[in-house]
Amino acid sequence: MDGCSNYNSLAVRKSSRSKEQARAMFAKNDVPHARGQIFINPFSAQKFAQEHGFPLCIKPNVSGFSRGSHFPITNNKELWKAALMVKVWWPSSVIEQYLHGANYRVLATQDQIVSIIRRYPPFIDGDGQHSIGDLIDSENAVRKEMDLHPTIYPIKKSPDVSAYLAKHGLNFDSVPGKDERIYLFNRVALAPGGVVETIDQNDVPEINKTLFRNVVKQFDASLFGIDVIFEHGIEQDYTTQKCIFLEVNSRPYTRMHEKPRYGAVDDLQPFYDKMDALAVTDTNTF
Repeated sequence: MDGCSNYNSLAVRKSSRSKEQARAMFAKNDVPHARGQIFINPFSAQKFAQEHGFPLCIKPNVSGFSRGSHFPITNNKELWKAALMVKVWWPSSVIEQYLHGANYRVLATQDQIVSIIRRYPPFIDGDGQHSIGDLIDSENAVRKEMDLHPTIYPIKKSPDVSAYLAKHGLNFDSVPGKDERIYLFNRVALAPGGVVETIDQNDVPEINKTLFRNVVKQFDASLFGIDVIFEHGIEQDYTTQKCIFLEVNSRPYTRMHEKPRYGAVDDLQPFYDKMDALAVTDTNTF
């Protein structure tokens, strides 16, 4: 995909391709992560749910951009649907406990935190006057004016969005109250209109930054995009809250760090210059 970086060797990429590999490394190095397991048979997922309860997340063992992911799963009907549909993407799947919190992508090297973004599902903020459909149109106009597409996509008035609204007793004609935030989908992926906000690194405790850099070192990688959820936010010491590392991305999509809907635009050119000077072998071998 255009916009994905290519700074890691084949050996590093092979060692971090699956979520199972990431989970094993997290466990080995005491990196906080969700309790979970790999499953082939959906009955194994059902057994996990019986032992650990809801909410849960199911996702392909190998995938990207939230494709094939289902969360939060809150009952057996949703569990079976997810456990079967996830097989479209990959034979082996992950089931794990789900944490409600703030979702981040941290772009890090072994000695530098390059950029931090918080990711949201698509949403609109009510004004007490306009319908959800009108507010979507207004938000898409802002995104066009900011020249965010094709990195940040317009919000679609799709059947999936309509169905998600219906679950909450809403539709495109509903008028939210002033400052009432209405989420339009469950995933933070960009394709359905997800939102990106850059985070000021000065607000992030050093203990959190050290943890991210150490994860990159553990894989001996040059650069990772690390996906992580914090219960209360990345601005708070991870040891004082629930925190789960989800996965590592050896070819992270760096372009979304340069096209935020909210927050300052990170200048990544010095970083690119530094990384381009690296002598990385077999970058184009897959």
